[in-house]
Amino acid sequence: MELNLKDIRAITLDVDGVMTDGSLIGTDEGGFLRIYNAKDSFALRAAAMAGFRLAVFTGGETEGIRRRFLTCGVPEEDIYMGCRGKIRNFRHFCEKYGLEPSQVAYFGDDIPDIPVLKACGLGIAPADAAPETRAAADFVSPCPGGRRCVREGIEMILRAQGKWVFEEDVYEKIF
Repeated sequence: MELNLKDIRAITLDVDGVMTDGSLIGTDEGGFLRIYNAKDSFALRAAAMAGFRLAVFTGGETEGIRRRFLTCGVPEEDIYMGCRGKIRNFRHFCEKYGLEPSQVAYFGDDIPDIPVLKACGLGIAPADAAPETRAAADFVSPCPGGRRCVREGIEMILRAQGKWVFEEDVYEKIF
């Protein structure tokens, strides 16, 4: 099957199980700690530098999530937290920017991600995603969630479009 790589204009993703390995460390204050992979985070920055729209759709609702994705180039208004119906948020994002769903890649790892994986132009799942989620994806990364899955997918898209380049002066201005 040929992957839709050249038409992608936006990168969207879930957080827990995609940008992290899915583990949550509970704090005494009732919050949660997540561990993010720096290579996955850099890939989001590279996509932002290349002009891609970015969005996060997550069930989580913490200041830590907001702060992490702001540092990765995701605009605050495109960090959708507390999502229970991700497809509704996905459609809103597409409409807001005049994107066809076929122009959007989505990374998801579990059952709530399946409607978006089926609706988008390029659905990507980590190697350790739920079996139903892997079946719904167009591409299953050999990397598990939180361990370069996002980097691999974004790098694949940017390379196909000739946009996998690093310009230090642009990086310094944006980040």
